[in-house]
Amino acid sequence: SARPCDEHGNFIPEGTLPPPLPERAVDDYAPFEDCIQFETADFIYTDNQMSAGHFKKLNHLWAATSAQKQGQPPFRNTKEMHEIIDNISLGDVRWKTATIWYKLTESDRPGPHPNWKTQDYKINYRDPHAIVRNLLANHDFDGEFDYTPIRDQTRKDGLRRRDFMSGDWAWDQADLITEDEKNHGSMFVPLILGSDKTTVSVATGQNEYYPLYMSIENVHNNVRRAHRNAVVVIGFFAMPKSSKDYAKDPEFRKFKRKLYHGSLIKIFQSLKKAMTKYEVFRCPDGHFRRVIFGLGPFIGDYPEQVLVTSIVQGWCPKCTAASPNLESSRKLPRTREYSAKLAEKLSFQEAWDNYGIAADIEPYTDSFPRADIHELVAPDILHQLIKGTFKDHIITWVEEYIKLEHGTTRASAILADIDRRMAVVPPFTGLRRFPEGSDFKQWTGDDSKALMKVILPALLGYVPDDMVRALAAFLDFCYIARRNVHTDKMLAELDDALQCFHKYQNIFQTSSVRPDGFALPRQHSLVHYRELIELFGAPNGLCSSITKSKHIKAVKKPWRRSNRYKALIQMLKINQRLDKLAAARIEFKARGMLEGTLMEHVLSQFYSEEEDLGDLPGPRVMNYVDIARTRQSGFSREVSELAAQIKQPRLEELLRRFLYDQTHPDAPYDSEENNVDPKSFRSFMKKRIWVHYSAAATYYAPSDPCGVGGMHCEHIRASPSWFGGPPRFDCVFVNQDSSIPGIRGLGIAQVLLFCSFKHLGETYSCALVHWHKLVGDAPDNRTGMWIAQPDFLDNARKQPLLQVIHTDSIVRAAHLIPVFTRGPVPPGVEFHNALYAYGSFHVNKYVDHHAFETIF
Repeated sequence: SARPCDEHGNFIPEGTLPPPLPERAVDDYAPFEDCIQFETADFIYTDNQMSAGHFKKLNHLWAATSAQKQGQPPFRNTKEMHEIIDNISLGDVRWKTATIWYKLTESDRPGPHPNWKTQDYKINYRDPHAIVRNLLANHDFDGEFDYTPIRDQTRKDGLRRRDFMSGDWAWDQADLITEDEKNHGSMFVPLILGSDKTTVSVATGQNEYYPLYMSIENVHNNVRRAHRNAVVVIGFFAMPKSSKDYAKDPEFRKFKRKLYHGSLIKIFQSLKKAMTKYEVFRCPDGHFRRVIFGLGPFIGDYPEQVLVTSIVQGWCPKCTAASPNLESSRKLPRTREYSAKLAEKLSFQEAWDNYGIAADIEPYTDSFPRADIHELVAPDILHQLIKGTFKDHIITWVEEYIKLEHGTTRASAILADIDRRMAVVPPFTGLRRFPEGSDFKQWTGDDSKALMKVILPALLGYVPDDMVRALAAFLDFCYIARRNVHTDKMLAELDDALQCFHKYQNIFQTSSVRPDGFALPRQHSLVHYRELIELFGAPNGLCSSITKSKHIKAVKKPWRRSNRYKALIQMLKINQRLDKLAAARIEFKARGMLEGTLMEHVLSQFYSEEEDLGDLPGPRVMNYVDIARTRQSGFSREVSELAAQIKQPRLEELLRRFLYDQTHPDAPYDSEENNVDPKSFRSFMKKRIWVHYSAAATYYAPSDPCGVGGMHCEHIRASPSWFGGPPRFDCVFVNQDSSIPGIRGLGIAQVLLFCSFKHLGETYSCALVHWHKLVGDAPDNRTGMWIAQPDFLDNARKQPLLQVIHTDSIVRAAHLIPVFTRGPVPPGVEFHNALYAYGSFHVNKYVDHHAFETIF
């Protein structure tokens, strides 16, 4: 129940305020002299990550300027800045080193021994006990932290699974913990672990590092995804090397596995006692609580999952599905007890061949209470779905089918046109373009995510419809799995998408692309997603993309800042300093010492007036649109002249109708008499209209890249020249009937102009749009996307259906992809004119996750 207590563990009465923070003067920035010195150090070391040489030059310029102005720079030199940062006591968890070596046995006595048997292996780590104490005391997590397992249930949706503590596993663990009455009233804190090798440079010999990351599951998923210091690098594994003669040696492989598991056991020993007997920690809300720890989910790619679960490559770490028949064999859940019994009763080779178990290695979780590694292997959207099943499997199979079906020469032409189709897809905020096609030498996760958004329409006509349907079903599965919240209805949709994918993927087998079936562990993992969502909540809080992005801050950038000589030692120090600066900022912010801008803080030293400042709340709203502040000066401010400039002769008529509708909201729309008098309109609109090139749509989209509050922002363009290049006129969804869910309650339009004007003291922000209409009563049965066409007043399609609408009616940007005709893309068609070159368009529901949840 996570009852608050005092620092000695004695429960306190309900409603008691948390104890105050230790007293500190409002101008005490120790070990920094003042706010300026702290902000300077944080900017140079954390934000800019300036090299010592560049800082030395900057400091010389600073000193020269300060000498002229009779002042002095914040720091004398780099050494002084580093010394002050090192003196920060907040967030200080020093690195330790443990040495592990191979223990020679009787059979090893006669020499000589290979190098890997005689070397010492150093693991660098920080005490997780101290790290967790800092995480739990982080005031920045207050309001984004679950102290107990939760049941989020509504009348409309039923049970909602979102953050980790809403899953069944946290409840099961709480039940086990409370079997000991001494633990009643405690708070359960599960630890997430993740490891993954990363390369920092391809130009050096020692270019690989093996970091270990940790977080706590009480922190909400959005905080972890927003990288607000909720994920910490806690260790670097040793990586034994050997000559090629021993690369596949069973003894060497066994030693590497033992070294990995032994390192984890060593690192987490300091928390083992607190996994059964509570300890008292301060929490984000300022209260003390009794805390019981537990090992939680493990994040890693399939090879990492094989390593941590001690199974054989090609088998499933979650169930007993037998390789090579993962999809057809009988499946039972793997458990700690099941593996132990098999290891006890069978020979090593029997366990290896028949059950896929490396029986000579006990997983690290066996050394800790209540931990079953098979249960704790987390879903991994990045490697299992995006890079694995999508890119490495389906896209590769599609290419192989085209080559098998058409031969090398014709296949090259088809693949080139598929690339051309993707290259002419209209632009969209945040959408990676493929101007040269998709033939990359090295694919990244972001490349695969971008390809997922545009590939379906590009394949139509070149592959069987069932291949398109298989890919569409898989994309549906991915986008449903990536949702921020999962209800029973959504889980049923997930099951339907998986069933549909399995049905249509058989086309790859019958077409001889995969004649032997689909014994692929990453693809097999899809069958476990529903179970894992029920256990751990939404998978987007456990994806390896979180640890991948942490590589940049914790490994790659520190390596670049090092002098390359014994780089790891320097990287450890850099990470320690970054954590100290982050902890200092959180502390100063919690005490109100970083309010306002730096200039405001300096001025406050000279002015003593007290200002009544309040918090600026950031509520979660559904959506709003702000027109760009910049007014474009190259356009006439007279409506008639502007109409001629943009070649829209009906602009004045449409603006008059818009103004009438705004000032007479209850008037029927279809009456021609309901319009502002032309003479009076021209009088008060004289030189009053302004043109804008863009608007910003902000909306609640927690499944997409967003702030901690879940808000996402995108720009909608209506520009005759985008970044000095060709024109860009984006499409939008317009709210027409909010009572109708999905696309049927929305209109689709292309924005031809953003403009604003004032009338009777009120500013009107509006958009001239060309309406589009949906084709048919349902989405296309191959791609699952709705089809739309530009709407016209006449059958000859010469008079577009235009209207001026208020920007407040715009919901967000829409992305349309042409319905490509058979044959190659016509010459002259490019991304900037594709919306005029084709007559029908797919309404792209895959352009982002909010679109997928909106367009149905």
